[in-house]
Amino acid sequence: MSRDFKLDLPLRPRRLRRTASRRALVAETVLRPEDFIAPLFVVEGRARPEPIASMPGVFRLSIRDLVKECRELHRLGVRGVALFPKLDAKLKDAEGTQALNPDTLVLRAVRAVKAAVPELTVITDVALDPYTSHGHDGVLNGAKDDVDNDRTVAILREMAVLQAEAGVDFVAPSDMMDGRVKAIRQALDAAGHTDTGILAYSAKYNSAYYGPFRDAVGSAQAAGTKLLSKATYQMNPANRREAVEEVKLDVAEGADIVMVKPAGLYLDIIREVRNATRRPVAAYQISGEYAQIHAAAKLGWLDLARCREESLLAIKRAGADLILTYFAKDMAKLLG
Repeated sequence: MSRDFKLDLPLRPRRLRRTASRRALVAETVLRPEDFIAPLFVVEGRARPEPIASMPGVFRLSIRDLVKECRELHRLGVRGVALFPKLDAKLKDAEGTQALNPDTLVLRAVRAVKAAVPELTVITDVALDPYTSHGHDGVLNGAKDDVDNDRTVAILREMAVLQAEAGVDFVAPSDMMDGRVKAIRQALDAAGHTDTGILAYSAKYNSAYYGPFRDAVGSAQAAGTKLLSKATYQMNPANRREAVEEVKLDVAEGADIVMVKPAGLYLDIIREVRNATRRPVAAYQISGEYAQIHAAAKLGWLDLARCREESLLAIKRAGADLILTYFAKDMAKLLG
């Protein structure tokens, strides 16, 4: 049989893949430094950055080092940061009262960052888990593992106003309480902060992949376990349609940006949300996703650089406009 056989094909898709330049010209999804928001952890004091063992390359930073990091990120083209405080355990209690301290750690961090890099978009978390001794996102209603929705929302309203007064660009309610976006929007407007936006964690799932983050902010230690169940308020991983309903509610209540969390295991949800709203869609590549890529790469099972880029391409291809990722700085260096 002749080996000179040639197929008579009018279209050969491989023609567009022949060279790197051709592949770049027809790429449908492109990553940019501006796509990323860098989550950053802040601690008290002036000590050197504290490495987080479960998140290679990620550190808890003093306010001084946080400012340095924000300057560097902005220089590299990253336009947003999300700040998360790690408080001393002595400051935590069942009600999360430190969240309403006008001089609490994260508010001082916001003021310092906005003074040093005013062009940078600063986002702050609105939830009580970094502040509560039990590690839940709100105050408990008497049951050991059930959060009082309305009493928690009343606290979150005050928390959001304090963050707006400190100068944040977006408050980000991550608690998954019913009605909190509307309550926060009303509180912000009543306090004169009509320009402060809301980035809502609209579809936040009760994922098993949050462990490293809970280590980073100390909520796992507060609760005494990384396996703390938040199933009464975070979404069931089995549910898809419910995510769209949650997004629609948050948009109706005044959310400026909606978010899906986690990202990599929930690409179908990102696409559903993208199809359901014209609002910007964010996705959070969470600590467990980041950690597992690093762990497999350390064992020599995966190529870190390629998996990092592919994971982020998948999130953007699914429909995310913005990606919160611990790879933000590395990707900005690569793409800049």
